[in-house]
Amino acid sequence: MSGFFEWLIALGTTTPAVNTRLAEVVQAALPQADDDTRRVVVAVAGLLATVAYADRDYAPVEEARIAKELSRVQGLDQRGVAAIRAVLRESVRNIATVEAPIYARELRALADHDFRREVLDALVDIAAADDEITVAETNVLRATATALGLSQDDYNDSQARHRDKLRILKR
Repeated sequence: MSGFFEWLIALGTTTPAVNTRLAEVVQAALPQADDDTRRVVVAVAGLLATVAYADRDYAPVEEARIAKELSRVQGLDQRGVAAIRAVLRESVRNIATVEAPIYARELRALADHDFRREVLDALVDIAAADDEITVAETNVLRATATALGLSQDDYNDSQARHRDKLRILKR
């Protein structure tokens, strides 16, 4: 499996599907990156926040896991990670309710299946970061997997790594 965020699809410069504060911060944090790379980083960051907020609790452990994932982006320093985290924290409700479908479409258009599958793994890791995957998180993960053009098998494989944390199985 290729390194998460270590390669991005270059399809040429096109207009971003959404111009948000998150997109502005990513552009400032990655000034040397091409437009598609920044679009992918925006989309992934937005989806990570969406899953972290799925249970309406943007927990510090989930935010720390988001920071860990973002720190893997080539060219993104700790100041950039901190700036993105701040925007996610401030705007998480809007990102999760309004922007998330746009970010899923962006990733579906810009990234191949393997990369989208890696993103799904990271999303499941965010949901499991607090040692419990809630029903609300499961619902958001399933919808996001579908929006990313991934199969039920892709979702099941990703979720199986954290089967012990599924709230629905803990009864």
